[in-house]
Amino acid sequence: MTIRVLIADDQQMVRTGFQMIVDAQPDMEVVAAVSDGAEAVSEARRLRPDVCLLDIRMPKLDGIEVTRVLAGPGVENPLRVVIVTTFDLDEYVYGALRSGATGFLLKDSGPTLLIEAVRAAAVGDALVSPSVTVRLLQHLAQPQRAARPANDPLTDRELDVVRLVARGRSNQEVAAELFVSLSTVKTHLGSIFAKLGVRNRVGIAAWAWESGVMSRATEGLPGYK
Repeated sequence: MTIRVLIADDQQMVRTGFQMIVDAQPDMEVVAAVSDGAEAVSEARRLRPDVCLLDIRMPKLDGIEVTRVLAGPGVENPLRVVIVTTFDLDEYVYGALRSGATGFLLKDSGPTLLIEAVRAAAVGDALVSPSVTVRLLQHLAQPQRAARPANDPLTDRELDVVRLVARGRSNQEVAAELFVSLSTVKTHLGSIFAKLGVRNRVGIAAWAWESGVMSRATEGLPGYK
């Protein structure tokens, strides 16, 4: 199955470079490359790509607003968005992820990480640049506000899954660590998404750190404070 990608960036060289990287993959194709946020929304709604690669600073609508329109709370059939930007600013990271982005990369992350982010987003996983991950989790570990409670209490096993997802484990790694099947992990994730009211693994991780689940889980373990 071919992963269909939309690229939105106001710099022609960036659009061309990203398109060359994506089109070089045997299972990917760029279906649109646009220069402003308004066109990104229009083309994304028309073409329904599997993944949208968006810059933050664009004319007409910025990347965060485009993300909110295409993938934010209340959007039916949300698209999968990865923000790719030069700007390593906390307000952009948090704004993008809160608006529904499934990934956040810096433009200097390199082609390998870019392709990994597209593949992750295409299957509903998330990837955040390593350079911002630690700072992001530190911020979430000391929340500015309380996490929204789950609609229904999570079971002990669902909490196990939440903690592993918050540490960046893949579905396969979660299955291996919990000694369960991959289909069982996917069932648990479906239940967790519904109970927490989130759409992706970033939402699960954010809830885990904000709620204190992670600090309680790691208390007293080597390497954790």
